[in-house]
Amino acid sequence: MAKFFTPAQINEFKECFSLYDKKQKGKIEAGELITVMRSLGTSPTFSEIDRHLQVHKIAKQGELDFSTFLTMMHRQMQQEDPKTEILEALKMADKQNKGYIQAAELRAKLTKLGEKLTNKEVDDLFKEANVKSNGTVNYEEFTRMMTLPPVDY
Repeated sequence: MAKFFTPAQINEFKECFSLYDKKQKGKIEAGELITVMRSLGTSPTFSEIDRHLQVHKIAKQGELDFSTFLTMMHRQMQQEDPKTEILEALKMADKQNKGYIQAAELRAKLTKLGEKLTNKEVDDLFKEANVKSNGTVNYEEFTRMMTLPPVDY
């Protein structure tokens, strides 16, 4: 599994995994899996966790080692693709298939639907992506900008 992750990712995963390794045996309880995965930025559902455990023949009350955890994280990260999800959502707002939507419409969606953002959060997002509040948003470029990895100082 190490070939699918950068050394920095593996270190981050190991550090988080270790926090839940209460017995200091190099294993976590299966019941902690969803918490560990979510704290590392993935969003597994309970049924996805059940599936991961079934694939590895681990009981819900069982334990898993770090190697197994890496395999599960890899599979979970493969099936979660935020860039595609965001792009598809924005394409639905583009009724004429022009490749852009009005900034005001994007603002309305971001502040009223799903995980609602505040107006200040949208202002910050628009500023970072160089979006003028009265203009249009090329949603493919906007999605690319918003899904770039954060700068690590």
